[in-house]
Amino acid sequence: MNITLAQAEAAISAAKKKAIKLKTKMNICVVDAGSNLIAFAHMDGGWIGSVDISMKKAKTAAWFLMDTAALSPLVQPGEALFNIEHSNGGLITFPGGVVIKDEAGEVIGAIGVSGSTVDNDHAVAIAGMEAIK
Repeated sequence: MNITLAQAEAAISAAKKKAIKLKTKMNICVVDAGSNLIAFAHMDGGWIGSVDISMKKAKTAAWFLMDTAALSPLVQPGEALFNIEHSNGGLITFPGGVVIKDEAGEVIGAIGVSGSTVDNDHAVAIAGMEAIK
């Protein structure tokens, strides 16, 4: 099962509300379980450079079935996945990519957010993911 367009739009709406609350402008990407683009929003005034980053965060979370915040410690020098961000045409391994699961716990997609600090990116992504529950 994959995320539906209605679910992806709900995630984007919730993420935008959280971004506004944090007084930031984000790029928000929702992909299905196969990392195919389902929905995208570029908030007015958001950084153009963050478009690609948000997409890569979402794809990274979907491909590795984990939030990028959980992946981040594993890619540090000396760790098991060091330099993995250079694979798959480029991954993003810092916070802001969050897996979206269905009620049975199966991954149905992911959301990637970029445009602020990694803490804000992660918080906005979590808000989007929680809209699916």
